[in-house]
Amino acid sequence: MGNCKSLSRALLGKAHVAPDAEWRMQDFGKTHVPDLEWRIHDFSSLLETGAKSATSAIFHCSGYNWLLQVIPMHKETGSETPYVALRLMTTQERMVPGHTVHVVFELSVYNHTKGMYCGCKASYNFHFKNSYSKEHCLIPLQELLKSSAFLVDDSCVFGVDILKIDVSSPEKKAVVVQKKATTVQNLFVQKKGFVKGKYTWNINNFLELDMDNFVRSPTFEVGVHKWYVGMYPHGNKYSTDCISLYLCLGASDELRLESKKVFVMTLSILDQKNGKHLTATSGLWVCNNGCGWGWADFFGLKKLKDPSGGYVVGSSCIVKADLTIIGSSNDG
Repeated sequence: MGNCKSLSRALLGKAHVAPDAEWRMQDFGKTHVPDLEWRIHDFSSLLETGAKSATSAIFHCSGYNWLLQVIPMHKETGSETPYVALRLMTTQERMVPGHTVHVVFELSVYNHTKGMYCGCKASYNFHFKNSYSKEHCLIPLQELLKSSAFLVDDSCVFGVDILKIDVSSPEKKAVVVQKKATTVQNLFVQKKGFVKGKYTWNINNFLELDMDNFVRSPTFEVGVHKWYVGMYPHGNKYSTDCISLYLCLGASDELRLESKKVFVMTLSILDQKNGKHLTATSGLWVCNNGCGWGWADFFGLKKLKDPSGGYVVGSSCIVKADLTIIGSSNDG
């Protein structure tokens, strides 16, 4: 997906229970048609994975690639109440440096009792290094779990509708949002039988690598698919003085993913002296053809190369990938 960045928020202040008004959703009406309808089956299994988020496969609208992310246990600052929250994301490779893409959109969950989507309207300025909107809380998690309106047969349906796109650039153009048939995706989360794999990449010539270009590990196999770890030693164009690190799907597998795999991964740079490894863990991702998943700003270059840190010893650097396939996704 290119260049995704994991975000977290600290919980500060006293806990409080959010009043109904803070999460009461707007009914969008029975004529509302989202650009993406994302059906998450086995919602309880998603919670059991402990994943902080789940992200859809890419859908297309008006020349941009978009994704919908569900954060099933989001907590706002100062609150101990977990909410089901949504955010809109875009892929960075379609963003032009110096341009700001202002998007107005609606995030929603389907109410089976009313036969319509309910949610909130939002807007966000996306740009070259900022591809995530803020999280928008829809409903407290416990309210959703006990509701037969939103959760049916352990499944729920989320949606996003893109209403308006304005590009702030020297040309200052408005993008005509072209409405087309709704993209429907299904996410299936297994209860057991996860496929796990790991790979350790021993780089003995790290300081001799071409620091400005993409470097890749040998391929390794997990779940009958071939994967590799990709790295920009001095960071890619989306990073700021950091090493960029990704997990990528082997090219030979890109064309035969009729049922895409859903996975979580952990990438680490091992501390060879002190055992204080640098580690980042993703939420649930769907394999999109030709994509990588990871972090543009994985770790600062100055600290990475600090001899006291143990991350680069001599010219040796060790990168580890842990991958767990926990489900599948298909287009509906």
